[in-house]
Amino acid sequence: METKLTLKLDQEVINSAKKYAEKNHKSLSRLVEDFFKNLVYENISYKKYPPLVENLSGVISEDDLMKLSREDEKARYILRKDL
Repeated sequence: METKLTLKLDQEVINSAKKYAEKNHKSLSRLVEDFFKNLVYENISYKKYPPLVENLSGVISEDDLMKLSREDEKARYILRKDL
């Protein structure tokens, strides 16, 4: 069941949020609903991943991950170029 909610926010925040929503092809209401869902679900303790994956998370740094992604991009480019 959908219910109307009235919020009082700074006008600049509202304008920025509207631009963000438009850019992401969502309504402002959907953005607010998604925010609240994430806020609520973030506090619910449930396992999203199997224990092995949970244990391995954080083993590789974001910088290393980005380097791998760039290397993959280079490899794909070279392979396409050779075709």
